[in-house]
Amino acid sequence: MDLSNENVVHVKKEGMEYLQFRRLLEYKDIINHAYSLGMDKNYRTSKANKEKLDEISYKKAVGDYTNLCHAIGSNPEHLVKTNQEHTDQVKIVTQKINQKEPDFNLDEYNKTDGLITNKQHIMLSTTNADCILLLFFDPVKKVIANTHSGWKGTLQRISIKTVEKMKKEFDCKPQDIICCICPSIRKCHFEVEGEVKNSFANEFQDIEEMSEIIQETVPNQKWNIDTVKINEIILQKAGLQKQNIIDSKICSFCNDDLLHSYRREKEGYGLNTAIIELK
Repeated sequence: MDLSNENVVHVKKEGMEYLQFRRLLEYKDIINHAYSLGMDKNYRTSKANKEKLDEISYKKAVGDYTNLCHAIGSNPEHLVKTNQEHTDQVKIVTQKINQKEPDFNLDEYNKTDGLITNKQHIMLSTTNADCILLLFFDPVKKVIANTHSGWKGTLQRISIKTVEKMKKEFDCKPQDIICCICPSIRKCHFEVEGEVKNSFANEFQDIEEMSEIIQETVPNQKWNIDTVKINEIILQKAGLQKQNIIDSKICSFCNDDLLHSYRREKEGYGLNTAIIELK
């Protein structure tokens, strides 16, 4: 299967498969990026409760990261990965901590769901299995960010907090920032019960389109929510230009041959990764 569309290119190279955004490829002399594909690949470096993986699983994850980095012409030693916990915390990365290996499972990135840097040769990594991953790039200030926004992160508006931090720390202008939305669970399969639905309805009362974003599927019991659309709208409200918000338009649940999905796989689910680096 080829997932290429008007916004992304599906690349098959050196035994690896990954997506790249056509818009970001316009800046390939400045940045390197990819979103991983393949059910045989798993980018989990620790258990969900932050306990260590067994040695075989950890080595395989490091191998998958290494192969992905090599496929796009990058060095896996540049990797810096968040320890995601569905927070709204975004941190600035000023330098690598481990010099000869990836920065995986480090306490410095505990309870962190977004990373920003303006330093070259630092490859920011987030992971997902349905949640939204957002790749940000300001081509004027040469700043990148990589943010994990699950439904809890979306409720906390972590995408906006990423933009605000880019503005505050690096003087980025929202109208210059490009945001690419990686594959994630879409409205077709993101079904929730009343408590979650009410949380979204209350938090995003300022969005006029909420009657379209939240759709009832089982009367008074189940609702489907378009979290991608919410992020698109709030990013535009934060000053990003509509044409600079690029969606992959790919559902993680629907593509069971190439993408991990927590809701589909249940216990033992694997993880995809999004990576971005300033060359």
